[in-house]
Amino acid sequence: MKNQKTYEADDKMISLIRDNYDLLQMLGSFGISLGFGDKTVKETCEDNGVDTYTFLAVVNYTINGYGEFEADGQLSVPTLLHYLEASHAYFLDFQLPYIRRELQESLDENSQLTSLNTQVSNPLAKLILRFYDEYAHEIRRHMKYEQKTLFPYVQSLIDGHPANDYDVDTFSKHHGAADKKLRELKLLVIKYLPQDGLHNNQLTATLHDIYENEVWLRQHAMVEDHIFVPAIRRLEQVARQSDVTRNISDMVFKGGTQNSEMLSDRERDVIVSLVQGMSNKEIADHLCISVNTVITHRRNIARKLQIHSPAGLTIYAIINNLVDISSVKL
Repeated sequence: MKNQKTYEADDKMISLIRDNYDLLQMLGSFGISLGFGDKTVKETCEDNGVDTYTFLAVVNYTINGYGEFEADGQLSVPTLLHYLEASHAYFLDFQLPYIRRELQESLDENSQLTSLNTQVSNPLAKLILRFYDEYAHEIRRHMKYEQKTLFPYVQSLIDGHPANDYDVDTFSKHHGAADKKLRELKLLVIKYLPQDGLHNNQLTATLHDIYENEVWLRQHAMVEDHIFVPAIRRLEQVARQSDVTRNISDMVFKGGTQNSEMLSDRERDVIVSLVQGMSNKEIADHLCISVNTVITHRRNIARKLQIHSPAGLTIYAIINNLVDISSVKL
């Protein structure tokens, strides 16, 4: 059941953990150490070099399951990146091996398993473990993909040198197959592997950990989809705007006339018309050409100047004296 409480920077960190003990692992992924006493969330985050706003965004979203982050410019992408990288390390290096050891011990490969009054020897335990290993492989493959491809790309955005052959929309999730394997594993254990009292208790405890593991993975994917990815899209948008600014700066410092000479007279006419707010059809009527020809001119202009936005073309037109600034609608 969701807690529905929204935590704020002035709340005590101990209150947050007391109300939601399952957030303890999240603290470690953010790099927040225990022993924070009666400090507030803000004080604790500042002591550990964590952006408070981003920490609370992840915490409140994980607890309550809702939040709008598409246009949220306050999120710290470096904080999110560090959190996800640490979460991957925790899951791959600790959680997956730990559950396997639990499962191996509770199945006890050296004993016989009773299923529907039939004696089943240890090969069944081996098959169950193999099933788990296939599930773990799917999760590991997905997380390794993110570590090798997505995370370095995000770091390049943070550093201001984004890779040109990648964007966050090419990032796709592969949780479906792994989720299916995990569901089948749980059903196999529940339906067919009750044993003596000791092993039954061990299996029950292991199943509980597997269910908790499933919840953790689902929350992890939700944070990626609804907080991390929108934050990266925003960062990409800023990077594209910076590219336009750099292109315009290059025009200024290299001399606007040279760039202007790259364009034909008709292309310059199209730019002037665009700056004046005309639609493609209005430009076609004004210049006595077809709409398709206008579209072709616009593509050529974008290719030659590497400027795609109306604002960028307006600045270009002013710099190159194609229009007077007083005639432009700002």
